[in-house]
Amino acid sequence: MPDDDLCFRSARELAAAIRDKELSASEVMRAHLARIEQVNPAVNAVVTLRAKEALDEARAADDLVASGAPLGPLHGLPIAHKDTHETGGIRTTYGSPLYAEHVPERDELLVHRLRSAGAISIGKTNVPEFAAGSHTYNEVFGVTRNPYAPDRSAGGSSGGAAAALACGMHPLADGSDMGGSLRNPASFCNVVGLRPTPGRVPTVPSALPWSTLAVQGPMARSVSDVALMLSVLAGVDARSPLSLADAPSLFDAPLDTDLTGLRVAWTPDLGGTVPVDPEVRDLVSRQVGVFEDLGCVVEQASPDFSGAEYAFRTLRAWQFELAYGELLDQHRARLKPSLVWNIEAGRRLSGPEVARAQALQAALHQRVVGFFDEYDVLLAPVSQVAPFDAELEYPTSIDGQPQQTYLDWMRSAYFVSMTGCPALSVPSGFTGDGLPVGIQVIGPPRADLDVLRVGHMYETATGHGRRRPDLTVWAGSATGTSAG
Repeated sequence: MPDDDLCFRSARELAAAIRDKELSASEVMRAHLARIEQVNPAVNAVVTLRAKEALDEARAADDLVASGAPLGPLHGLPIAHKDTHETGGIRTTYGSPLYAEHVPERDELLVHRLRSAGAISIGKTNVPEFAAGSHTYNEVFGVTRNPYAPDRSAGGSSGGAAAALACGMHPLADGSDMGGSLRNPASFCNVVGLRPTPGRVPTVPSALPWSTLAVQGPMARSVSDVALMLSVLAGVDARSPLSLADAPSLFDAPLDTDLTGLRVAWTPDLGGTVPVDPEVRDLVSRQVGVFEDLGCVVEQASPDFSGAEYAFRTLRAWQFELAYGELLDQHRARLKPSLVWNIEAGRRLSGPEVARAQALQAALHQRVVGFFDEYDVLLAPVSQVAPFDAELEYPTSIDGQPQQTYLDWMRSAYFVSMTGCPALSVPSGFTGDGLPVGIQVIGPPRADLDVLRVGHMYETATGHGRRRPDLTVWAGSATGTSAG
């Protein structure tokens, strides 16, 4: 196996070592490509690998270091981009056979900012078809498997990103989140994922630039590295009308802070609105004591999430019809059934139904703002279940309650999406079977830095994220990549 110490070093450590000439970008790249070669055939996290090009760019990065020229904060770091993010000159399939050979002409803004900061693209990370659902499989590349248990899901839709991070294939990864796609896979793979406040990371291009439903954001193995990546991705862009003008450098400051007196609300089930697997509930409930030990004042309380279900499903269906309606007309048989169902639900919507959904979201937002007048952060489970059987499309039952659609089991994440609040998934331990579980740290709108600080202090106190998967069981093997 490649050098574990190097492949699992933090992004901050690697970037500093490259700047200080303790390591070369070429050395770092070779180590990560070796890890991909040995482990990825079984895990199936990184797709459309560009090894030769990445090595060439790493050598050019070393030349830039030698020249004494200014370096970006991510200079020489390997990264793979989510396969729904457009990358100029690099295949972008969206997990769909309709786009199996699609190569965009230019980078979208998120990719451009990462490359401008010195990151080197090694390829793309696997996704569900058009990022629909929180289990990563598709007909183009197959299923991505959980690094901690080959028979379990890595989550989604940023499942390839989370699994690659957990295996040490690269130190940073980008993703997106509508119903939990940065948070659920982070929880399933024992890494960190941030759903930022809408507008914190501008999405360009976007067909619905005023929508707050879907966001893009960072993933890493630590909160500190997530913050570093956010300092590159954040910042105003005139093409994104919701983009926030706060200085991106805010997120590159030290995260250590005193949590004494922090007012913490804790809900094991979002105020009784969602079923949660008992083992997940018990495991995450035990984390309350960590926050109390850190000096926080913790109370069990929850915002009123009334209307979140109707608003999310309505606005999601409306947006899916806009994005994929023409594909449904032209290629119905080549779209997965759950995607067809979601698009058709959008077609049945009336104008008043969409307006009601927006009004319900607005009311929810106002209630949550009022809730955060009383509390500084809210804690909740990220996912309602531990990683499930990878041969299933989604878990069909939680604690005895049937889950009728591929969306039902994601409510603990998508109810939070509807609030417009930043939400961080941080590792919170393992089930008796050794499956990762995450805790969700949620803050008021635009309080992304506060959420990162709280998550960092919790992470430092527990060390759950430092537990690595046993990669010896993956090396040189292939468990199969057909979707369930």
